[in-house]
Amino acid sequence: MARIKGGMNAKKKHNRTLKLAKGYRGARSKQYRVAKQSVMRALTSSYAGRKQRKRQMRQLWIARINAAARMNGLSYSKFMYGLKLANVDMNRKMLAELAVNDKEGFATLAAIAKEKVA
Repeated sequence: MARIKGGMNAKKKHNRTLKLAKGYRGARSKQYRVAKQSVMRALTSSYAGRKQRKRQMRQLWIARINAAARMNGLSYSKFMYGLKLANVDMNRKMLAELAVNDKEGFATLAAIAKEKVA
């Protein structure tokens, strides 16, 4: 039986990695060994970055809700607790959207929360 050499598969694997490293500076985009290390690190960082972006968005929403709640005479924690007692199931993204774009609607929610907490 004839021996099959792995050159084609190796070339394909190298090209896949080099394609991901396109745009990197110097040897990082030209040499397979260096490119492989750079791509592995970049993919790890991008995975972590996607998680961080979710955290940062949640922080932003909470900051916006807090600012709007304080304008209505409540702290963030009291506002959220009041909404929970009033059985208002709204996520932080939507509450932040209301706080920025619909001040009157947010004020009514704050009144409901204030009534339940007090």
